[in-house]
Amino acid sequence: MELYSDIAQLKGVGEKTRQMLARLNIFTVADLLEYYPRNYDIYGEPVFPEQVEEGKTAAVVCTLSGPPAVSRGRTTPSVSVKTRGPGRMLYMTWYHMPYLKNTLKAGETYIFRGTAKVRRGSLTIEQPEIFTPEEYKQKQNAMQPVYPLTEGVSNKLISRLMAQALENVDLSREFLPEDLRKKYKLAEYNYALWQIHFPKDWNSMLAARRRLVFDEFFIFSLALGQIRQHTCQTPNHYVMESCSECDDLIASLPYDLTSAQLRTWDQIQADMASPVVMNRLIQGDVGSGKTIVAALALLQTAKNGYQGCIMAPTEVLARQHYETFQKLLEPFGVTTVLLTGSMGARERRASYEAIAGHGADIIVGTHALIQEAVNYDCLGLVVTDEQHRFGVSQRESLAGKGQTPHILVMSATPIPRTLALILYGDLDISVIDELPAKRLPIKNCVVGKKYRATAYRFIEKEVAQGHQAYIICPMVEESEMMDGENVVDYTKIVRESLPDSVTVEYLHGKQKPKEKNRIMEDFALGKIQVLVSTTVVEVGVNVPNATVMMIEDAQRFGLAQLHQLRGRVGRGDAQSYCIFVNTSDKPQAQRRLEVLVRSNDGFYIAGEDLKLRGPGDLFGLKQSGIMEFKIGDIFNDMDLLKEASKSAREFAEEKDWTGDSAGQELKKRLERYMDRAGDGLVL
Repeated sequence: MELYSDIAQLKGVGEKTRQMLARLNIFTVADLLEYYPRNYDIYGEPVFPEQVEEGKTAAVVCTLSGPPAVSRGRTTPSVSVKTRGPGRMLYMTWYHMPYLKNTLKAGETYIFRGTAKVRRGSLTIEQPEIFTPEEYKQKQNAMQPVYPLTEGVSNKLISRLMAQALENVDLSREFLPEDLRKKYKLAEYNYALWQIHFPKDWNSMLAARRRLVFDEFFIFSLALGQIRQHTCQTPNHYVMESCSECDDLIASLPYDLTSAQLRTWDQIQADMASPVVMNRLIQGDVGSGKTIVAALALLQTAKNGYQGCIMAPTEVLARQHYETFQKLLEPFGVTTVLLTGSMGARERRASYEAIAGHGADIIVGTHALIQEAVNYDCLGLVVTDEQHRFGVSQRESLAGKGQTPHILVMSATPIPRTLALILYGDLDISVIDELPAKRLPIKNCVVGKKYRATAYRFIEKEVAQGHQAYIICPMVEESEMMDGENVVDYTKIVRESLPDSVTVEYLHGKQKPKEKNRIMEDFALGKIQVLVSTTVVEVGVNVPNATVMMIEDAQRFGLAQLHQLRGRVGRGDAQSYCIFVNTSDKPQAQRRLEVLVRSNDGFYIAGEDLKLRGPGDLFGLKQSGIMEFKIGDIFNDMDLLKEASKSAREFAEEKDWTGDSAGQELKKRLERYMDRAGDGLVL
């Protein structure tokens, strides 16, 4: 079986399973092998019933004093056993497994393994695994992979297919030069894949992970180098002169631009007048004023006779941008049009005609901007933000509609400059590190579950003063696999806790686009006072009237994501507040969240998050708004990223690195990466 064979080549993968795996972006055997565990289930030392803690997974050793109890139930028959330790009663319950009443014998010793929860006032482990002491001894200390799943795909299925692939695919061909592997003490590829999926121990897994993280960063850096080489040599077909209208726009603003904004604007003007095309990243914290700088660049583009477009992550935000740019730029004779996927055929056709005939100077939209039907007259500037990363294939789509335009990427992700230089190595970087003078800093607090009633009263008070509030939950619907607040049920609680005069709605990613747009627009217009939502609002609309952000189960999120969410408030003149509800009893969770209380500086927060997480947290807190790798973590693995990036630069300078079999294999992987990940490579 070949590494790049269709996943259907594996035994047991029919059309239905193939479709379910496709939802996980698994199409080939290689995709499967690169679908890494998110964690490991380690079979630890057995404990006695009195040592079991609520919410923890444990292997409980006990001798049955009597036969199992059988309950027919109305709909769910069950079998249960009662175990007792000093001062503690612990129940084991199995559903739909009536045969256990004959399997489990009184007087015999067993080890039951599962997660303890309180059910009907008693500590209970439901559906525990059953072992004899001898069987468990063989399992003890084993590390079982735990994979991210989707509906219809079980952990057992992924594990079975993974073992089959590892046994049947020839993985002995190396693609990293031997001297490189020796220099960085990297394991062999074959060993790394086996040990990341089925590690014999923790150290073997760490060695495997190090090799695979290096591979991922190395190939990413090679791809970025190829893009950089291409863009640095691209001539500027849209040389733009400074225009007095930009100075007039700055003078007309009801506030003064910060020195950081003015410095960034100077850099953009120099880029657009230089001999090569602009590829620039504006990195600025939430609320630092990146949009007005983009507006100046678009105005200068229009006044030089070219078209500019700006891509937004959501339709609602695109519409809001459209209204903002209309208001700012129309006084200077600049025509703006909107283009989104949900527009009616007649409206969309009118936009197409305005774009093709240069009846529109500025085009605001979503990914509809790069559809085949869109023909630009002379597209000179493309502005995009990080949440809708402008990738290789997207850039080619626009470049194919004319000559290569200038690129301006806006990012609110707070990452250290040294890291940004690697991740965005093909871009020149501008940093807006000042907030507008009149903006009030957000007041923050970390509270426990008992504070909820007080928080509701505070939200009610803010609403009574004409303001609005967000409440963020990490889940859409209740799940037996996770404990956490869920949006749908939580909305009912909030409605019951607030007066009937307060309009409360919920928003989540599973709703239809039209419904999501309606809710977000109603919130922006003030028709909804309290919006209970998942993190979909992270890149939502700008609602200056919203003054409260309450985040449930805040310890579940990365600090950078919490900072981004917090940035939804504090956009107006009124004082704003953020309430982080910590439902964990772990001291570390409290320490992490208190970083957000101490500072509103995203760069400081990112650095502190890295310190608190430490190198042992390999599968934890995902940062939002930062390019995601399959196994690498740009914060945890920063040193490895630097090493891989440096090695890739040196390696790429070799004239004939594709000459041997390893080089050919690496070339194939690089081409696959460019093809599969092109939309995720920032340009």
